[in-house]
Amino acid sequence: MPPTIRSRRTHRLLAAAAGLATVGALAAAMPASAHQDRATPTHHHGSGRYQDVQLLSFNDLHGNLEPPTGSSGRVTELQADGTTKTVDAGGVEYLATHLRDARKGNKYSITAAAGDMVGASPLISGLFHDEPTIEALNGLDLDVTSVGNHEFDEGAKELARLQKGGCHPTDGCYDGKKFKGADFPYLAANVTDEKTGKPILKPYWVWRKNGVKVGFIGVTLEGTPNIVSAEGVKGLKFGDEVETINKYARELQRQGVKSIVALIHEGGSPASTAYNYDCDSPGAGDGISGPIVDIAKNVTPAVDALITGHTHQAYACTVPDPAGKPRMVTSASSFGRLYTDTTLTYDRWTGDIARTAVKSANHVVTRDVAKAADMTTLVTKWKALAAPVASRPLGYIAGDIGNTGTESPAGDLIADAQLAYARSVDPEADLAFMNPGGIRAGLTYAASGGEGDGVVTYGEAYTVQPFANTVNLADLTGAQVITALQQQVSGANEASPKILQISKGLTYTLDLTKTGAARVVADSVKLDGTAIDPAATYRVAMNSFLAGGGDGFAELGKGGNVRVGGDDLAALGAYLTANSSATTPYPVPAADRITIVK
Repeated sequence: MPPTIRSRRTHRLLAAAAGLATVGALAAAMPASAHQDRATPTHHHGSGRYQDVQLLSFNDLHGNLEPPTGSSGRVTELQADGTTKTVDAGGVEYLATHLRDARKGNKYSITAAAGDMVGASPLISGLFHDEPTIEALNGLDLDVTSVGNHEFDEGAKELARLQKGGCHPTDGCYDGKKFKGADFPYLAANVTDEKTGKPILKPYWVWRKNGVKVGFIGVTLEGTPNIVSAEGVKGLKFGDEVETINKYARELQRQGVKSIVALIHEGGSPASTAYNYDCDSPGAGDGISGPIVDIAKNVTPAVDALITGHTHQAYACTVPDPAGKPRMVTSASSFGRLYTDTTLTYDRWTGDIARTAVKSANHVVTRDVAKAADMTTLVTKWKALAAPVASRPLGYIAGDIGNTGTESPAGDLIADAQLAYARSVDPEADLAFMNPGGIRAGLTYAASGGEGDGVVTYGEAYTVQPFANTVNLADLTGAQVITALQQQVSGANEASPKILQISKGLTYTLDLTKTGAARVVADSVKLDGTAIDPAATYRVAMNSFLAGGGDGFAELGKGGNVRVGGDDLAALGAYLTANSSATTPYPVPAADRITIVK
């Protein structure tokens, strides 16, 4: 998102605010995916040849300092009898306790992350440009992280500020103190300045203790420019993940660092949603698919483990490296609900990892442990600063309005809100599109604080739409509208479709038995029951991210007569205020505008 927009929103809100007076650790974790080498000693804690190094990792925190609510705050656990159950999880007060407990007895322990620590954050962090999350990560003793795509939501200069410190250029210092920045390095090996060709941040970092050296290389997905606003990545180039990792692995080796871990903000999808599913069943890596598989198969064997993210999935499995050797690939879901505990057995004679002895498992950040007092203090401080803004009621809902499914109730609501806003500034507006990735959570009926059940507060709405996009209008022909719908399931989106959420009156059939663009049945696309005319011009509302061709929707970036509108969250708030009350709450949308054929 353009930083100027976020700054305006934050400045405005803060000005307004100023005017207002484990079950154990759930050790039933994932089965060990790597095989123990019989030639390798089983005890590695002494001063002999082998030394166990603990690697704790997580990814995609997205500023979730407080325990996330609804499905975002639960994980699925596979039971011994084959059934599953859900477990409440997440919250930095609990994450800190779990990490600190896990480190006990491990003198050689590293904590690493795989990007998206900030961005798309709840109001407690996002309102303050994610300074609270950086403070929390410092308190969690995070050693190193890669950048993710969301680290670029407010641009490279803002990312540099989060790394180095300093008060925000527009909003200043929030509590009268200068922001100190991250105590840990952000790694951005494949993100370079277009003019200089040099990485914008450190490409790698080496952890050292008593002669043990482990190098970390950090990259984000090459496709970051396709999923971040153009302003956020202006002047930057994003290189190939494999080529970049292999390049810096060679550089580390030349420096005598032979134990190497890649932190990659790209991931895959396991065959099961259970965090402790064995994704090596029936064979190595067979239970995982997606971009990370090809990356893992091509990254140099010099890299000993891959810590991944981006897809918000949970897995810990082995994928063969180019030499055919098993190599651990892990991801710890998202929002601080899991952490991964990996044992790297370091060989002091060779300086490398005895890869056959690598073990890894995901563990749940349960809420049945004591809260970390320092994290409670941190959360309490920032929550108090945000409270005047966060608690303001916007409207009322009749039930949970979720954001899951091909078409979601929250998607319908937001698209309708954007169309209503568009018509308030241009009565000729016909329809609205909303990208599913921009809907970060659903609206929960149960009260999150003292507001009462069914009340939607500003803080809750912010969690749903935190990007500070604008609602833009553009003229598109009917043919372009159909093409945009086809781009949901073709081209860059064919392997992993991104189904736009659509406003009331727009309907069509999505035939999943077909492939590519043919999945969108062109003659089924109708507006208020009338077939879309390819030659006619339609006034289309969409957020600024889509208007820039984001998420692979190049056609939406070709609109004419563009009008840049107001804040998208303000549009949602105004819509809820105008269309709900305590006695007539907003009904849960039916999510029936897209007819799906399977």
